[in-house]
Amino acid sequence: GRLVAAYRKTHLCDVELEGRVTMKESSFTNPGAEILAPVNTPAGKLGLCVCYDLRFPEISLALRRAGAEILTYPSAFTVPTGSAHWEVLLRARAIESQCYVVAAAQSGKNHESRTSYGHSLVVDPWGAVVAQCREGPGLCYAEIDLDYLHRVRREMPVQGHRRPDLYGTVGAAGLAPAP
Repeated sequence: GRLVAAYRKTHLCDVELEGRVTMKESSFTNPGAEILAPVNTPAGKLGLCVCYDLRFPEISLALRRAGAEILTYPSAFTVPTGSAHWEVLLRARAIESQCYVVAAAQSGKNHESRTSYGHSLVVDPWGAVVAQCREGPGLCYAEIDLDYLHRVRREMPVQGHRRPDLYGTVGAAGLAPAP
């Protein structure tokens, strides 16, 4: 094989969950400066994201606008954040972008003070989990059905219903300011 793209994580995980986990990625790395165009693969057009990027729907929607059919989220979510948010965020990204979401996830003890949640999974464009690994090491397979993806997009054309003319301009015409 050959390297066709190198994505650098754009969102760094700087969190402090009192008494549970503290992480400050910005103390040892710099954020990437760009979202890469989707990469053509035999399985479909692949949009590249990493871990904490999952919390920002704007990146998945930008990749969808650029033609992505599959979004990737290789990750090392912590146990507290993974158990609460992992699956629901992946399913939300799949539904709102109408893409397959493939999320390989580190599992188990990374080092003395950090354990990763794991739970690799694949979500289809309707939001259904079609393959997953629970605890520990594992491998899961899922069929990427681009005909199905395009049918979902055709039957519910949310991309065409988006109102970018409104986004970023929240107004309260005729309403009194909040106290």
